[in-house]
Amino acid sequence: MAHVLLVEDDARIRSSLVRALTDRGHAVLAEAAGMPALERAIDDPPEVVVLDLGLPDVDGERWLAMFRGLSDAPVVVATARDGEEEIVRILDAGADDYLVKPFSAAQLDARIRAVLRRVGTASTRPGPIDVGGLHIDPRGRVATLDGDELDLTRLEFDLLAHLAGRAGEVVSRRELLTEVWQQPLGGADKTVDVHLSWLRRKLGETAAEPRYLHTVRGVGVKLVAPTED
Repeated sequence: MAHVLLVEDDARIRSSLVRALTDRGHAVLAEAAGMPALERAIDDPPEVVVLDLGLPDVDGERWLAMFRGLSDAPVVVATARDGEEEIVRILDAGADDYLVKPFSAAQLDARIRAVLRRVGTASTRPGPIDVGGLHIDPRGRVATLDGDELDLTRLEFDLLAHLAGRAGEVVSRRELLTEVWQQPLGGADKTVDVHLSWLRRKLGETAAEPRYLHTVRGVGVKLVAPTED
């Protein structure tokens, strides 16, 4: 069971989701607008947020930015907006998952459980890992490159740590979806590729000129120490 804050302006959808998530064992608090939801999050911090982007008082993306200033609790965006550029932007802004309406209550429940499992694995992670100039401390959740700390989102860090823990091995996208996102049914989306592109940018490389992250076409990706010319 999770303490869920649902931010949804459509009364019919809000009522339906509250009922369905409660039936699945969650404790749900619901708000129809952004600012009351933010106040509720301050007074009664949630374990996970389900956020619609089309709110009547503040855009959901702006709400997400304000919430991220208060909490690192996972946020599942559940919205009708399905443009690829917007999905990428919202994930980059700090959302942990993105679900496009219409969706079933069972699917939302699975996404909630997945993001909570991902957060809950932090205490079981291994000690520091060094690959070339990369130093990754999974328990402290700090990664540095040549001594400079990397500014990574939660998912970027989890992805990098998982690949570093398997350094030199080719890791499939299916494994990454299962182990990092804990969503074995999400193999058709571009989530992994999007996050890999963000990681490459922060590592100072590109897919065309990789240093650490190397794509093996049709198989997966591997993280290796760069070779010196």
